[in-house]
Amino acid sequence: MEDCQIIDLYWQRNENAITETDAKYGGFCRRISTNILHNLQDSEECVSDAYNRCWNTMPPQRPGSLRAYLGAILRNLSISRYRSEHAQKRFGGAEVLLSELQDCIPSPDNVQKTVEAAELSGIISRWLRGLEKEERVLFVRRYWNGDSVKSLAGELGLRPNALTKRLLRLRENLRRELEKEGVCI
Repeated sequence: MEDCQIIDLYWQRNENAITETDAKYGGFCRRISTNILHNLQDSEECVSDAYNRCWNTMPPQRPGSLRAYLGAILRNLSISRYRSEHAQKRFGGAEVLLSELQDCIPSPDNVQKTVEAAELSGIISRWLRGLEKEERVLFVRRYWNGDSVKSLAGELGLRPNALTKRLLRLRENLRRELEKEGVCI
């Protein structure tokens, strides 16, 4: 079923909307949540919560891309769950992803002082569009979907160390672009 048809089901308050969403995007959702939480039970709860959030926000929302809309909701729910579960613990999941990006993404205080969140998003989006497709997909899969370096390296036929260096170059490139745009890091 096409996204627009699924969205129409939400607008009609038809419960098949959730069934169709799970049929089309269930694997995508579980992968994102599991990559962040590393816990299948918590992941399933976040996926269920994401479907519930879709139900409660459509209408009035009518997303242009159901996949992106659902992915953003799910990622935010999973990160919130992760933070609440690991508030005082160090853990190798999402913290590793966030720590890798900390040198090229400004702190929230600096973002508010230098650019609005929408402007920062625009800069990053333009930077991503300027990358070659393979680099863009790699960056999004690592830092949005949370795919592991090991699994990405295996898919690309690279050693994890080589992929780590490639990701470092991408982050440095992003950092330079943000600094060029006047974003304080």
